[in-house]
Amino acid sequence: MAIYTCGHTTPDSDSICSAISLAYLLNKIGREAIPARQGNVSPETQFILDKFGFEAPELKTEFAGCELFITDYSDRGQAPKDLDAATVVGIVDHHKLGDITTSTPLECWIRPVGCTNTVVKEMYDYHGVEIPSNIAGIMMCAILSDTVIFKSPTCTELDIKTVRELASIAGVEDFGALGMEMFKVKSAVEGVPAKELILRDYKPFDMHGKKVGIGQLEVIDLAIFDSVKADLQAELEKMREDENLHTACVLLTDIMKEGSEVLVSSQDASIFEKAFNCKLVDGKVWIDGCLSRKKQIIPFLEPAFA
Repeated sequence: MAIYTCGHTTPDSDSICSAISLAYLLNKIGREAIPARQGNVSPETQFILDKFGFEAPELKTEFAGCELFITDYSDRGQAPKDLDAATVVGIVDHHKLGDITTSTPLECWIRPVGCTNTVVKEMYDYHGVEIPSNIAGIMMCAILSDTVIFKSPTCTELDIKTVRELASIAGVEDFGALGMEMFKVKSAVEGVPAKELILRDYKPFDMHGKKVGIGQLEVIDLAIFDSVKADLQAELEKMREDENLHTACVLLTDIMKEGSEVLVSSQDASIFEKAFNCKLVDGKVWIDGCLSRKKQIIPFLEPAFA
């Protein structure tokens, strides 16, 4: 039986690229594997796949009876709904440890680095498997995306070292310029429906029994949201009500100014305000220096629900 390698719902570039890079590795060490995805490919991810000659992985949302190697998450809220009917054989991730449990032993590679593909690179090194140039290219791009071209506080020296090694394998001389190309693609939001924008990089969480949804949009100029901000706020309200969320928010991250404007819809906005010692004005607040949902939002917001 083939193992499916698959990332979280509403997959980002790391989720898609780690599914591909991990599947290749597993196949090389004699474990048949197929990369998959749970949702649509974002414009940035499509740019990366096109750049290095890949088709998007198979779209698959049901895994009952399958073996699954999870990439880029360990929270049940980001897993397929039939996870309990699948056999989880492994997890490779760079987030906080989530609430997925298994009935059998599994392989875990979880490291506090900026990107899952940095961990996958360590797996290649461990198994002594050579990385093809096109695989190296998508791994490199995923790390550049997740670390915001090394600006994110999640970025480590290992991420930087790994990008340099992968760039050499991929034959990319100026990975910084390629990273900026990716973020220009990310910044193209004109004409995209508000809900699609929020869900482009969106993750659900259970925070002490309260359902919370957090999206993030990283762009090179926050001004591009001026004409759609009201639509985003209205869609957040609708999503919160439709999905019975306590809080829904989206980070509008300006990678050049290195900060985020956060739009918030909540049953009790004082929880968000307490978490960040701030005051929301019309459901919005600017948080200077905030680039990472994983390191600068969740660790503060989750305890506030306790």
